[in-house]
Amino acid sequence: MSALLAVDQLRVRFGTRRRGTEVLHGVGFEIAEAETLGLVGESGSGKTTIGRAVLGLVKASGGSIRFDGRDITSASRRDRRELAKEIQVVFQDPYSSLNPAMAIGDILSEPLLLQGVSRRDARARVRTLLDQVGLPVDAADRRPQEFSGGQRQRIAIARALAPEPRLIVCDEPVSALDLTTQARVLDLFREIQQRTKVAYLFISHDLAVVRHISDRACVLYRGDIVETGPVGQVISHPEHAYTQRLILASPVADPDRQAERRRQRRQLLDSLEPSGASA
Repeated sequence: MSALLAVDQLRVRFGTRRRGTEVLHGVGFEIAEAETLGLVGESGSGKTTIGRAVLGLVKASGGSIRFDGRDITSASRRDRRELAKEIQVVFQDPYSSLNPAMAIGDILSEPLLLQGVSRRDARARVRTLLDQVGLPVDAADRRPQEFSGGQRQRIAIARALAPEPRLIVCDEPVSALDLTTQARVLDLFREIQQRTKVAYLFISHDLAVVRHISDRACVLYRGDIVETGPVGQVISHPEHAYTQRLILASPVADPDRQAERRRQRRQLLDSLEPSGASA
């Protein structure tokens, strides 16, 4: 399977050479067409920085990012505008990612109009998009504040789908939602992928979410990928202590089992500390 996205030895450094901090230390992975790769790790692990580097929102200090065989590591603003047709993003917060002053129809048609699509065709595409994400056609005339968090995230997904991209970077797209709504939105992501063959770079701190949505998983710890493989294998048979610690962080209903998991997690934390650098 040829790679749609190929990241090789990616490094990102913030600040100056003398006083800066390297937050990614040479990470690499590939995503194929219609595949979902889950990037999982705690806050500060570097997973969001990877997504932002793919989108061109942060500058790589080393390594390369290739999309469909083309090096986009240092793509110009003009090239990035062209890439927006093929690489889109869904952000974490469904409340701040949509302009409250705009009607939903305008939010969804804006990227299409910028690409030269006629207003008539854009309106037709908006109707299709709303149907794809399970919202009524009259939602186009309403504003974001009239919708729930889950509905707003559906709108954000529709906006990402508008230019018919080949890859969507999903940066913690369900973490601000309740568990029931999370499940519905994750199912929506999978349904859309089955229909459109879009690939996802799915970023999350939650292994349960990654397991639900991903084909493969990469576990990040302090700027390094410490484990990667088919998602079922990574979660059912974790090899690295950090992956084991993430699994133990998931709560269970039994108080005695939960106490034992906390004890095991503390032991794993102690084993990780000597080899870890500052987060």
